[in-house]
Amino acid sequence: MAYTIIGVVKNFNFESLKQTIGPLSFFLGGRNGMASFKVKTADITGLVKRIEHLWKEMNPGMPFQYAFLDDSFNEMYQSEQRVGKIALIFSTLAILIACLGLFGLATFISEQRTKEIGIRKVLGASVEGIVRLLSKDFLRLVGISFVIAAPLSWWIMNSWLKDFAYRIPLEWWIIGLAGFIALLIALTTVSFQAIKAAIANPVNSLRSE
Repeated sequence: MAYTIIGVVKNFNFESLKQTIGPLSFFLGGRNGMASFKVKTADITGLVKRIEHLWKEMNPGMPFQYAFLDDSFNEMYQSEQRVGKIALIFSTLAILIACLGLFGLATFISEQRTKEIGIRKVLGASVEGIVRLLSKDFLRLVGISFVIAAPLSWWIMNSWLKDFAYRIPLEWWIIGLAGFIALLIALTTVSFQAIKAAIANPVNSLRSE
């Protein structure tokens, strides 16, 4: 059967972004039972009621059913959205647990080195120097963790993005930014206890052996 081409449109995605753009044809015909509209979203409820009224007048034997194209597209990515929410929840919990662990460890180390800190202050050590002394070991641990986690994270994200025909490039600075944020969170968590130990009166820590 021969068809006459009356127009050509630019390529667009009509399936999930996991598939490349394929061929698509639109046909003008006398098929009844379905119509598509491009509408403004100012008063969707009132618009749907008016369309339903007109539908029942024009085709009373056909039940009125409708769907929005954006909802149909959202259904394609429900699994990705679900994974994103789960990842956000578990990431938040992991950060909170890690911060609690760092805070507890910093508190323990400060208590263990109370007399050392007191002696250093008596000998002229500054608050900044003591904070740096107590924080550097934790920052070193965070750095080692980042070195281990960075290639693993890159591999996991790159494997996930391979499922999509159209994807963003996985730049190195994304991993670097994540490492910097992790370092900043660890430094903020540890610094509170480190500053508290650094500004404490050395007399109280050296009063008894």
